Amino acid sequence: MSELINNRAKRIQALKEIIQRLHRGEDPERVRQQLTEIVKQADAGEIAAMEQEIIASGVPVEEVKSMCDLHAQVVQDILTTKPTDVAPGHPADTLKRENEAIREACRRMRDAIEAIRALPEDAEPGEPLTRWRQALNDLMDVDKHYRRKEDLFFSMLERHGISGPSKVMWAVHDEARKRLKALDEALQAPGTAAGELAVVADTIADEALTIVENMTSKEEDILLPMMLQTLTEDEWGEIWTQSPRYGWCLVEPGDEYRPPQPEHRDDTVELPTDRAVVFPTGQLDFTQLKGMFNALPVDLTFVDADDRVRFFSEGDRIFDRSKAILGRKVQHCHPPKSVHIVEQIVADFRSGRQSVAEFWIELQGKFVHIRYFAVRDEAETYLGTLEVTQDLTRLRQLQGERRLLQYDTPEEETAR
Repeated sequence: MSELINNRAKRIQALKEIIQRLHRGEDPERVRQQLTEIVKQADAGEIAAMEQEIIASGVPVEEVKSMCDLHAQVVQDILTTKPTDVAPGHPADTLKRENEAIREACRRMRDAIEAIRALPEDAEPGEPLTRWRQALNDLMDVDKHYRRKEDLFFSMLERHGISGPSKVMWAVHDEARKRLKALDEALQAPGTAAGELAVVADTIADEALTIVENMTSKEEDILLPMMLQTLTEDEWGEIWTQSPRYGWCLVEPGDEYRPPQPEHRDDTVELPTDRAVVFPTGQLDFTQLKGMFNALPVDLTFVDADDRVRFFSEGDRIFDRSKAILGRKVQHCHPPKSVHIVEQIVADFRSGRQSVAEFWIELQGKFVHIRYFAVRDEAETYLGTLEVTQDLTRLRQLQGERRLLQYDTPEEETAR
């Protein structure tokens, strides 16, 4: 094993082979010693490189996720990490503080579950169920934590060519969301006896908690050390600036950290507001054009011919967008389970086989219509894809006619 100590490439290859042996069913104890020797010499970047190389070799993300779950079980106690020595309020510090609160919510849920398991099977769960529901309500806040990672943390890593860990973690996020949602639905059922709740704990809650708790360890053992080694201070500043729109998970960030303020730092592009953009059917200055985009009752996102996000409208969006996604590959802006749909749409548009794709979904009480349009020039050259998203809830309810002028109330405008 000594030849691995100073050879990063060989360590990565050895890690890949061990993970694949684990996935084939080999007893973790048989490889623990070999893995211990390698991991003691490895850093978070090498763990990430291992995941990325396995994905690049053609192994599906879901299978890599399974391999890395086994990997985490073996190395959790032996992976050496550097402390997160940053000021309170730094995004890395906030993520760690949120993780502490997440683990505390998990602990409270486990305590409540154990109290219910101690009751007779036909007993009313009473106060322990109340505590369980409260802990779950707190834990549902983890979605803010995950969305901030997906939109901001992962996009910054992709700037440095690191996408493997992002794909694997996003797949785990979706698994956690699915199980927490199922648990929430199960706990809403009225009149559930203690014995039935014990079954819910065994079949849903235990696995959900394990997934969430393991993710906090992966973030602190792999994600944060890798990001602290890789990201620039300006990139951490971008994350800090754009984080508030997602909200915080169970805690408020500290207030000591401030991002670097280099000269002319600005997230906006300075353009002459009186310069006209001339179209075949008229012209608009920049201020007018921006105002029109903001007034439209739709979300617009444009992905260019290289599959990179180049523009999104602001205003009242249905799906949040962060400026961190600008320049990001559209495939990296979606969870792994839906990437194949994105790739198919783009491929069909680029080839000319199709020009429109549409979906409609029920989302938090809204009927949302999502359409994708191929954008081409006069010569039919593919320029990119335009995503148009609209809340059609109110429009679907319209009946009869309105021929006279009548302004809607602010409440009705908001309901649109």
